[in-house]
Amino acid sequence: MLDPTKFKDWEIAEDAERTLPSVEEFREKMGLLPDEIIPFGKTPKLDFIKIMNRLKDKPDGKFIEVTAITPTPLGEGKSTTSLGLIQGLGKLGLNVGGVLRQPSGGPTMNVKGTAAGGGNALLIPMTEFSLGLTGDINDIMNAHNLAMVALNARMQHERNYSDKQLEKIGLKRLDIDPERVEMGWVLDFCAQGLRNIRIGRGEGKTEGFEMDSKFGIAVGSELMAILSVATDLKDLRDRIGNIIVAYNKSGDPVTTADLEVDGAMTAWMRNTINPTLCYTVEHQPCLVHAGPFANIAIGQSSIIGDRLALKLFDYHVTESGFAADIGFEKFWNVKARLSGLKPHVSVLVATIRALKMHGGGPAVVAGRPLPSEYVEQNLDLLEKGTGNLFHHVNTILKSGIKPVVCINKFATDTDEEIALIRRLCAEKGVRCAMSEHWMYGGEGAKELAELVVEACEEEGEINYLYDLSMPLRERVELIAKEVYGADGVDWSPLATEKAERFENDPYFADFSTMMVKTHLSLTYDPTLKGVPTGWRLPIRDILVYGGAKFLCPMAGTISMMPGTGSDPAYRRIDVDTETGAVSGLF
Repeated sequence: MLDPTKFKDWEIAEDAERTLPSVEEFREKMGLLPDEIIPFGKTPKLDFIKIMNRLKDKPDGKFIEVTAITPTPLGEGKSTTSLGLIQGLGKLGLNVGGVLRQPSGGPTMNVKGTAAGGGNALLIPMTEFSLGLTGDINDIMNAHNLAMVALNARMQHERNYSDKQLEKIGLKRLDIDPERVEMGWVLDFCAQGLRNIRIGRGEGKTEGFEMDSKFGIAVGSELMAILSVATDLKDLRDRIGNIIVAYNKSGDPVTTADLEVDGAMTAWMRNTINPTLCYTVEHQPCLVHAGPFANIAIGQSSIIGDRLALKLFDYHVTESGFAADIGFEKFWNVKARLSGLKPHVSVLVATIRALKMHGGGPAVVAGRPLPSEYVEQNLDLLEKGTGNLFHHVNTILKSGIKPVVCINKFATDTDEEIALIRRLCAEKGVRCAMSEHWMYGGEGAKELAELVVEACEEEGEINYLYDLSMPLRERVELIAKEVYGADGVDWSPLATEKAERFENDPYFADFSTMMVKTHLSLTYDPTLKGVPTGWRLPIRDILVYGGAKFLCPMAGTISMMPGTGSDPAYRRIDVDTETGAVSGLF
């Protein structure tokens, strides 16, 4: 084990990969048959359909979710903790694995970096994981952009041909409104220059239909959201056909099925239902599947991945994107409900620095040194900030799922600070563990692993926050009050008009409520820290994902195409031309 204070993540990953057992050894360890592995070098895919058919009657393992308090802009280390917990459970001699999301090339090449964890709690092979893996995101890009090809071509042909000419080739005029095209194109990089574009320019009628268009990042595609919530290939196929691409001039939706492109899109995505096998640096198996946005979509690895992992492992660890007010709420009321799977434990990750921020500490800015309050002992600031911690604890308790607080320890955290959090948790009857997985890997996460196993043995029932018969605006009101701590909700005229339409149309009755707001605060305002009171949640619009079956009430603005910063990660990434090894990933 390398010292992460002296070696970079890619160096630790490279060292761990030298002793990685063969795929055949992992296949035997996981009890898989030879034809249930789809070869792809060190990162094969697992044949979901074959494995589930064989293991359909096997009891599920224990289901562990990882979430966090409201983070600083530096994050709380959920992926690192998820991997550390898998390694800690492995140190206890348990049959453990997990499922994590696939990272996007946008953040990997930008300022955020990959999502492979860090230090000695890391996913390998890190290079493959960070740079496209087995091609799922590429397949999603192709399927998504094919829908746009079909749309633009159809608009061109309807402009150029009469109804009679269209009928001769078996087409009915869709009469698409060029001002109401919902979809754009996707690319898996942060490319702000493509947010707003004009396409179809040129002489004559063969250059496509000229119109305003746009690009989003690939992981923001509705197809990625669909992959994360689909339960099997048939469900994936059905959902793809319901994607709303545009509206016609009468205001009716135009879907991928109307464009007759849904079958071909599914063909591009047929292999994406099979999760990819990766590993921790301590050589436990960890599946990778799906990578949807955590703000506008569900922010979880896939239901398919969970279904498979619960059959393969006695203890299965997964992670929810963002803090518990967003990630856990969606896991609780959407993912668990859609999957029918019963979670046993939710690990709530907290850092001393974030709690101090919520206690009134100065702003934490990515790329700048931390103010002294965060690297020196300050018990008063810390205790004031624990209100945010216990707000999230209470949210988890409302679900019926057992919470375990994990103090993700940093070198600057003092024994007195950790003791304070332990005491406050004990007073509230909440399990709390300190974990040093970043520094010591699984050995540093054993205390956390032991408490998680203990919590898994206590039976419980999941209690959803709302019934599916509840109207949309009542759901949003309940989430705002019970999860965020708002006094109520204020709806803009546009959002009110849309909400009334959705509530009165039975077609939307089974659509999931997918809230959109900042992850940096319990409120809609990222500058408000701690547990703000006396505020109301403004909803300005509601987005519709017809295939994923999401209604997304928006409490803020969102860009589907992030921008690349002035000091992006790609400046430091390179390849050793002698060995082919990639350096600089983080």
